[in-house]
Amino acid sequence: MYLPLKLKKNEERRIRAGHLWVFSNEVNTKETPFDQFQPGQVVDVQAHNGKSLGLAYINPSSLICARIMSRDPKYPPDQSLLVHRIKVALSLRETYFEKPFYRLVYGDSDFLPGLVVDRFGSILVVQITTVGMEVMKDEIIAALDKVIRPTGVLLRNDSSAREREGLPSYIEVAMGDVPNEIMLEDGGVKYQAAVHSGQKTGWYYDQRLNREAVGHFVNGKRVLDVFSYIGAWGVKAAVEGAEEVICVDASGSALEQVGVNAELNNVSDKMSGLQGDAFDVLKSLRLDKERFDVVVVDPPAFIKRKKDFKEGREAYRRINQLAMQVLAKDGILVAGSCSHHLPRQELQKMLLQSARHLDRNMQVLLQGYQGPDHPVHPAIPETEYLKAIFCRVIPA
Repeated sequence: MYLPLKLKKNEERRIRAGHLWVFSNEVNTKETPFDQFQPGQVVDVQAHNGKSLGLAYINPSSLICARIMSRDPKYPPDQSLLVHRIKVALSLRETYFEKPFYRLVYGDSDFLPGLVVDRFGSILVVQITTVGMEVMKDEIIAALDKVIRPTGVLLRNDSSAREREGLPSYIEVAMGDVPNEIMLEDGGVKYQAAVHSGQKTGWYYDQRLNREAVGHFVNGKRVLDVFSYIGAWGVKAAVEGAEEVICVDASGSALEQVGVNAELNNVSDKMSGLQGDAFDVLKSLRLDKERFDVVVVDPPAFIKRKKDFKEGREAYRRINQLAMQVLAKDGILVAGSCSHHLPRQELQKMLLQSARHLDRNMQVLLQGYQGPDHPVHPAIPETEYLKAIFCRVIPA
C-alpha cells in the first residue's frame, strides 16, 4: 500500500531503539531513490532486509528525510491516529494540571513529530513545522476539534524551522474566533498574552515549574527580571511577595504588556521596566551601583545550531557574569537556558567560572527542568532542552 523507504545495513538500530527520525544518509537510495517520493507522502520505513520499522511521512529534500508516525501498519497516519494521540497527550496534562493552560502537544515527545499545540482555555495555538504535518493540516484541525471542542484555533506557522522544510510562513485563524489578546493562568497568576503577534505561540509554558520555585526566594526582596518578555517571572515574583521588581526587555511593547499583567494581579506598585539591550542595561546598572537580591536571566537560545556553540557559550558567560555583578552580597541568580546544545554541566561550569572570576563563591540550590507538558522522549536528546540553575552567589 505504501512505497518502501529502505535503510542501509545496520542503520535501523536507532529506529528500533525508539528514535523517530530517519536521516537522508541512512537511506539505501539505490533501491529506494528519493525522486520517486513526494514531500509529505507516507512511506513504509524498512530495514535493509525488508522488515517494516513503521510508517513515516517523507521530505526527500530535508536532512531529516522521514519521521515515523506509527509503528503498526494497521494504524496509518490519518485523522483517527491523530485523535488517539491527542487524547493520550490530553490525559497526561489533565492528570497534572487543574486548569486548561498548558502545552497540549509537544511534537516528537507526544509521537506527533512536527506538531506543537499550546492550550489557552478554549483557544488552541498550533505550530506546524514539517511538510508531513502541513499536508495533514485539515485532519489536525478536525482532530483537535473532536477532542477539545475549542472556540478557536490559530495557526502560528511562522517558525524558522519551516524554512528548512521548504514551507511558507503564515499566521491564520483555522477555525472559530481567536482575538490577539487572550487570558491565561500560569502558576496561580493571571496573564494576558498576544497570540497573533507575540513570541512563539505568545507564551512560554516550559518554565512554569521554575517560576513557581522562584517564589521561595523573593519575599521582601528586590528582583531583576532580565529578558522579561511580558513579565512571566517578574509578575510571579511580585505576586509571591517581592518588594520591588524591575523587568528588562528590548521590546517596548513587551514592557507595556508587563504593566498590563502587573495590573491584572494588583502588583503595579511594585513593578517597573527598563527598555534596552540586556547586556547594556546590566552594565549601566552595575555602573550605577544598583544591587538586587534575586536576578533572573532567561534569555532566548544563544546556541541554535551546534556550530554556534563557542560564540553562544560566551554570550551565556557574559550575561550571567554581568548579572552576578549586580547581585547583592548574598544574592540568588536564576540562570536559564533553552539551548539544547548547551549541556547542563557546561552551564553550571560556566557559572562557577564567572563567580570565581569575580572572587565570589557559588552554591547550586536547585536544578530546574521543563515541565511535564514538555515530556522528554528518552531516545531523542533534542526534546530535553530547558535548564534553570538556582545559584547562591556569596563573598569568597
